[in-house]
Amino acid sequence: MIFVKLRYRFRFYPTNVQKKALACTFGAVRYVYNWALRLRIDSYHDGKTVNYNASSAALTILKKQEDYQWLNEISCIPTQQTLRHLQTAFYNFFKKQSRYPSFKKKNGVQSATYTRGSFKLDVNRNLRISKLGRLDVHWSRTFRSNPSTITIVKDKSNRYFVSLVLDEKIKKLPKTKKAVGVDLGISRLATLSNGERIPNPKYLIKQTKKLAKAQRTLSRRIKGSGRWKRAKFHIARIHAKIADARLDHMHKVTTDLVRRFDVICIEDLNVRGMIKNHNLARSISDASFGLFRSQLRYKTEWYSKDLRVVDRFFPSSKRCNICGHVLESLPLSIREWNCPECNTHHDRDENASKNILAVGHTVTARGGSRRPVRALVRKGTIRRTVNRSESSTQKVA
Repeated sequence: MIFVKLRYRFRFYPTNVQKKALACTFGAVRYVYNWALRLRIDSYHDGKTVNYNASSAALTILKKQEDYQWLNEISCIPTQQTLRHLQTAFYNFFKKQSRYPSFKKKNGVQSATYTRGSFKLDVNRNLRISKLGRLDVHWSRTFRSNPSTITIVKDKSNRYFVSLVLDEKIKKLPKTKKAVGVDLGISRLATLSNGERIPNPKYLIKQTKKLAKAQRTLSRRIKGSGRWKRAKFHIARIHAKIADARLDHMHKVTTDLVRRFDVICIEDLNVRGMIKNHNLARSISDASFGLFRSQLRYKTEWYSKDLRVVDRFFPSSKRCNICGHVLESLPLSIREWNCPECNTHHDRDENASKNILAVGHTVTARGGSRRPVRALVRKGTIRRTVNRSESSTQKVA
C-alpha cells in the first residue's frame, strides 16, 4: 500500500449570491494573472528579472492603490495562488515541458485555488470556503485524507466543480504474470496481441451533425447578443458531453488493462505530427492517443505495473511477427496482407501488437516513466531502409 497524490473532482451548485461572489473572484484572479504576466514581459524587455517574490511584493503595493481596492473584496488566497501558478508555468516553459504562458481570457475556463486556512471540511462533508460560505457539493465518491488545496472551476458550459488535492492510500493490484502489446488505431481504438479488439466509440464523430447545426445557428446570431450567448452555451454543452464520455471510456479501458496485465507494451506515437494530416486529424484527436498513454503511465506507477514504450520508427505493421520479414511499403488502406516469405496471413493491427510485445520484452523496464525503447533506430544514423530494417529485425528476433 502506497500514498499517492490524487485529484478528485466533484460538481457543486452555487446559489445566486455565490455565483456573483465567484464571478468577482474569477475576475480578480484573471486580472492578477494577466497583470503579473505583463509585468514579467515588460521587465524582461527592460533587462530585469521578476520572480514570484518580486511579483508578490508588487501585488501588495497594487492593492493599496485607490483604483485597485476592489481586489481586497475577495479572499487574498486565490490571487496569491495565481502568482504561484504563473511561476510554475514559467518553470515548465524553461524546462521545455510547456509553451510560453498566455493571458487568461474571460470566456475561457475560470478557476480559483484555496489553501488550508481558507476552507474547512468537517466530518459531515460540509465544505465552507472563505467569503463564499457553505457549498452544495454532490459527493460522488469517498476519501479518507484531508485536502491540501481546493480549486473551484467553472467550465465553458457554466458548470461548477470543486477539485480536491488528496494524499490517498492505494492498494497494489495482484500480479497476473501476463504481458500484452497494444496497437492503437482509428477504426479500432486498440488491438491487443492476444487477439482482443477494443472498439472506438467515436464520440465526436457521432455528434458531428449536431455540432454543425449548432455552429450554423451561432453564425447567424449577432455577436454579443443574448441569443448569441445562448447559442454559444449550447455548443459548449455538446463539447462538454463529448469530453466527459471520452474521458470516462478511456479510464475504463486503461484501468482494465492495468488490472489484467503486469507488462503493457505500447508504441511511441507522434500524435502532434499525425494530426497534421488534415484527412485524419479529427479522427485522431477523437481517439485521444495521448490521453491513453498518459493514463497508462501514472496507473502503472501507482499499481507497480510495467509500461514499456517502443520506438516510433519500429516497423510494427510492416514486419512479419513469424519470420521477421519487413515489407518495403504498406499503405494505410491495406488492413490485411500475406507475408511473401512464410505465406502467413496477417491482420495489420494484430500483427503490429504482436511485434510491439516482442520488442517490449527485449529490454528491462520499470514503471511508466522510462524513455521509449530504441528498438531499431539510433540517434544520428542514416535514414531507415528496408535492408537495414531486415538486418536489425534479425538482431531483435
